[in-house]
Amino acid sequence: MRASTRTAGVLAGLALALGGLAPAVHAAPTDIPACTKTAERAGVQVTDAVTSACTRGVSGDVQGCVSGLTAAGVSGGAANGACREAAHEPR
Repeated sequence: MRASTRTAGVLAGLALALGGLAPAVHAAPTDIPACTKTAERAGVQVTDAVTSACTRGVSGDVQGCVSGLTAAGVSGGAANGACREAAHEPR
């Protein structure tokens, strides 16, 4: 196989692989609003602390999110639900 043909094949494969990753990155669920809304429904005012905790949930740190929300006054069950919404984890 000629080097130019092989290079073209590698570049085409790389383009397809990276092109397939871009939509997956944009489709990654981040649901801070759902998390903060759940905290608000639990009777807690949405503050920077609540938003920060929900941001931790979105990044996958569900335990850190729960700890942050409970410190902000959200009850344990509501905090757990809100953080699972942020991380899009099944309940």
